[in-house]
Amino acid sequence: MAISLQKIFAKYSGFLRTVKAVYVVNNLLNAPRLQRNKSLYKKWGLKKSIFSPISSRDFKRMEQQDIPWIDRPNALESLANNAEYQAFPPDIQAKIRQFITEGYLVLENFAPVADTDALNAEVDQLLVEGKAGFNFTGRKIFNLFENSPLANEHFFRRPELIQMLHFLLGKKIIPFQTLNFTLGSEQKPHSDAIHMTTQPQGYMIAAWYALEDCTPYNGPLVYYPGSHRLPVISTEDYDSGDSTFLIGSHSNERYEQKIAEVIAEHQLQPRQFLAKRGDVLVWHYNLLHGGSPIIGAPAHPDQPVTRKSMVCHYFADDVICYHEMLHRPALVRAA
Repeated sequence: MAISLQKIFAKYSGFLRTVKAVYVVNNLLNAPRLQRNKSLYKKWGLKKSIFSPISSRDFKRMEQQDIPWIDRPNALESLANNAEYQAFPPDIQAKIRQFITEGYLVLENFAPVADTDALNAEVDQLLVEGKAGFNFTGRKIFNLFENSPLANEHFFRRPELIQMLHFLLGKKIIPFQTLNFTLGSEQKPHSDAIHMTTQPQGYMIAAWYALEDCTPYNGPLVYYPGSHRLPVISTEDYDSGDSTFLIGSHSNERYEQKIAEVIAEHQLQPRQFLAKRGDVLVWHYNLLHGGSPIIGAPAHPDQPVTRKSMVCHYFADDVICYHEMLHRPALVRAA
């Protein structure tokens, strides 16, 4: 029944998505995946049921007791005596330093062309067979890795990537979720922290695989270097419309308006990621990013073009994981 409810909500976009009680029912149906929270709630001093709604308000009066090392003021200086960092080749060391200062790094030619070709063919086949499908946005295929050993082993859980992410967060990595796209998202600038949130803050990280070349015309990913250093925006920082029993029906739109104000206030400059097939962009929990408009090639300005890609989201172990905008705990699989 739990799986059926999740499939229904993947397609559904109506009023029930705003009712907190519906998510509580879903939590109860997925009880095994929330059991890890019992010890975590106790560890971090959260006194509530693991099935109840949860948001940043629950941690408002708590001190940030555990700051990821990459977010500490001395992060760059600490690398000098870090044996694991010294073991990376010089080019990767430079990328790690860039991640600390700018909030992202790029791994060029990381996925073999043969793997990207095979995954694109497999996505098409799974869509035809009905084993994969787009959610209510019409753009996102959730958790393809569940039906694709190729996506799971060669992309989502690729050992070299997991090693890098483990180093960046300084904790064991838990693969959480994947999103596959055939078209660019065209999503407005946002931070993952509003959607995949942790307590303590900062213990989520993302990797984006280009499964074909990106051009200025097919809706490339856009990001704002250095924006990860700004304060995390939560539902407490804008008029979300949330209440005791409901999630604000316009919360996402108002959040996007708030982010637009932050970008203007700090005069942040966007950068397009014109990736080549096989490139990977790894970004910080709080890096502002989104999708550029799909404008089509000059010869065919009205014809959409594909931008095949795969996004992987990872939580760190030993932290509380939840979804701030939806006020619900994350259903984390065993590491």
